Amino acid sequence: MTPNPRSHSANNTFSRRFCAAPMMDWSDRHCRFFWRLLSRNTLLYTEMVTTGALIHGDRARHLDYNAAEHPLALQLGGSNPADLAECARMAEDWGYDEVNLNCGCPSDRVQNNMIGACLMNEPALVAECIDAMQQAVTIPVTVKHRIGVDDMDAYEGLSHFVDTIAQTGCRTFIVHARKAWLQGLSPKENRNVPPLDYDRVKLLKQEHPDLEIVINGGINTLEQAQTLLEDLDGVMLGREIYTNPYLLADVDQRLFGEARPVASRAEILDAFSDYIGTELARGVSLKYMTRHILGLYQGQPGGRQFRRVISEEAYRPGAGLEVLERARARVEHQPTSMAG
Repeated sequence: MTPNPRSHSANNTFSRRFCAAPMMDWSDRHCRFFWRLLSRNTLLYTEMVTTGALIHGDRARHLDYNAAEHPLALQLGGSNPADLAECARMAEDWGYDEVNLNCGCPSDRVQNNMIGACLMNEPALVAECIDAMQQAVTIPVTVKHRIGVDDMDAYEGLSHFVDTIAQTGCRTFIVHARKAWLQGLSPKENRNVPPLDYDRVKLLKQEHPDLEIVINGGINTLEQAQTLLEDLDGVMLGREIYTNPYLLADVDQRLFGEARPVASRAEILDAFSDYIGTELARGVSLKYMTRHILGLYQGQPGGRQFRRVISEEAYRPGAGLEVLERARARVEHQPTSMAG
C-alpha cells in the first residue's frame, strides 16, 4: 500500500537508538521494506532527495512508500530556506515521521548546488534553513553532517556548527565521524580515507547533554553499536547492513529489549517474496527488488550460489518469483559443512 498525501499521521514515539543510513541509489522503497521485515524498531531513512526534484519533478515517485516502512524519515538536499520549508511540508503531508537535512554528502554534483557537506562552512545559512523547516512542520527536523570539512580541523568548528543550529531549537544531530574533503577525494574515498574520530563525537555529546547525538561511520557490528550507545544517544549503520542485512534481525532484541523470537532468513525471504509478488503485479521489474537481498545469506552455506542465481537471472526480461525459488534451493540443499 502506498500512502497518499495527508493519509497517515506521523509516528511521534519512534526512537533513533538504531538507524539505517540514507544511501544514494540503495535505500529505495524496496530496500526499506526488506529492512523493515528484519527490524520493527530501526529508524529508516530515504535516499537524499533534492528540493528541486520535489518542487519541479515527479513528487509521488520520490515520496511514495509502503506504510509498513514506518518509522521513516525523509532526507532532503538543498540550501534555500523557502524551498526546504516547502519540501518539509510535503514530507509531513506524505506522513513521514522526520525530515532530515543533508550536510554531509561530499560529491561534486551536490557541491555545485550548495548541497551536502559544503554547508558545514555556512552554519548561519543552515540555521536559517532549519528554522524555516521547523516553522513549516510539526514533525522533527534533524541534521546529518560530518565532524568537519576541508580545513575545519579543530573541534571548535564542529561545536560552532552545532551550536549555531541548536539555537533554532533543533535537538537532533546525526554525525558522521569523519571529515569530508570537498576536493581531492571521491565520494567513495570520503567514506573510507578520512580517519574516524569517535572521541570528537562523544565530546560533542558531553558538552551538549541536552542534544540528541547519533553517530555514524565505520560501525560494523552490534557489539560496536552497544559500546557506542554507552556514551551516545543513537547509532546509524549504512553499508554494513546493506551488504550483511541479516545483522538487522538481532537489533530489536539486543538494542530495544524485545522478547519475540528472531526471524529466520527463510521467514524473511517468504515475507519479501509476498511483497515481490505484489510489486511484480504492479509492473515493477524483479531486478529492482532482488538487488537488495543479495547479502541475505552472506557467510551461510550456499550463500554465494544464492547471490549468483539472483545476479544472473533477475535481470532477464519477464523474470519472476521462480528466480527466488531457484536461488533458495541453493541454500536449502547445501550440506552444512560447506562454506557459502
